[in-house]
Amino acid sequence: MLLFMPTLVYSEENCVQNHFKDIALIGTKAMIVTGKHSSRANGSLDDITTVLNQEHIPYIIFDDIEENPSVETVLKAREIGVKEEVDFIIGIGGGSPLDASKAISLMIANPDASEDVLYQPNPLPYLPVVCVPTTCGTGSEVTPYAILTLHKQRTKKSISHKIYPTLALLDAKYLKTASRSCLVNTSVDALSHLVESYLNTNSNAFNRIYSEQGLKVWGEFKQHLKEDTLTDEDYEKMLHASMIAGMAITHTGTSLPHGLSYPITYELGVPHGKAVGIFLGGYLRTYKNEEERRKVLELLGFSSLNDFCQFIKDLLGEVNVSDTLLEKDADSILANPGKLKNYPFSVTKEELMEMLQ
Repeated sequence: MLLFMPTLVYSEENCVQNHFKDIALIGTKAMIVTGKHSSRANGSLDDITTVLNQEHIPYIIFDDIEENPSVETVLKAREIGVKEEVDFIIGIGGGSPLDASKAISLMIANPDASEDVLYQPNPLPYLPVVCVPTTCGTGSEVTPYAILTLHKQRTKKSISHKIYPTLALLDAKYLKTASRSCLVNTSVDALSHLVESYLNTNSNAFNRIYSEQGLKVWGEFKQHLKEDTLTDEDYEKMLHASMIAGMAITHTGTSLPHGLSYPITYELGVPHGKAVGIFLGGYLRTYKNEEERRKVLELLGFSSLNDFCQFIKDLLGEVNVSDTLLEKDADSILANPGKLKNYPFSVTKEELMEMLQ
C-alpha cells in the first residue's frame, strides 16, 4: 500500500493573511491565474494581492481562464509568463483555474516545448504552484491532476504529468458568494470523487481512510445543501469534503462516472459536477459488490439506493442525453483501457448506458 500527500495545507479563517510568510518563501514574482469574476467577488484575489504587495513580491494577473480551460488558454498564459519571467504560480478559484495553473507552470518552465508535451509521460520541470480554492468540488488544491479541454478531440483529458501544488490555502468564507448552482454542482463533483475512489480497483485500507471520512462529512451537510439552508459550519464541511475527496482520488484515480461525463460536458455544455452526478446512481446500481455499495450508502446516511438516486435527481434535475451520444460515449469508454482500469469488474456497453439515471 502507498500513501503520499506532499502538499502543505492550511485550512482556517483568514488563511491567506495568516500564512503570508509561506507564500513569500516560494518565489520572487508570481503569475496569478484566475477567472474574470468570482475571485474578485469573494475577496480571494484581493487577499492574495494584499499579501504580495505587503511582501513586495511583484505579480501579474492572468484572468482569462474559462470554464473547462483549454490547451490554447494554457499556451497563451505560457507566452505571458515567460515574457514576464515569473517563477511561481498562484491559482485562485474552482477546478478550472487550479488545474490550469498546474499546466501553465509546466509550460512556462519548458518555454520551447510544444503543446504535445502536456500529454507525454516524460518527466519535465515545473514552477511551484499555490492553490486557493473558492469552490468545493475538484480538490485540485491537493491532487496532481490537471484536466484540460482538447477541442481537436471534442473532450476533456488529464495531462500526463503529476504536479502537486506546493501550498494550499483553504478559507470557507470564499464559498459564501458562490451561486447555488455552483455549490450544488461542485459538491456533487466531490461526492463523485469519494464514491469513485471508494469503489475502485486501486482502493485499499490506507486510502479508504480518506474516502470513508469524506463520505461521512458529505452526508452531514447533504440535507442543508438540498434545502438551501447552508450554515457557516456547512461551508466548512463542504470545503473539507472536497479537499479530502481530492486526497482520495490522488491515490486511486476516478472511475466510470468521470469518464462518461466528459463528452456530456463538451457536447451539451453541462457543468462538470452535474455531468458526473447523473451517472452516480447507475454506477452504484450496477456495481457488483453489494457489501461495498451498502457501505457507501451507510456512510452518506442513505437508507437505500433508491433514496440516494432520488436525492441526486432532486438536487441536479434532469439532463437530456440522446441515445446516440450515450452510445458513442459508452463505445469511447470501452475502447480506452485507461478508462476501464479503475473499475474492479468487467462492464458491458449495456451496463454503461444504464448508468445514466
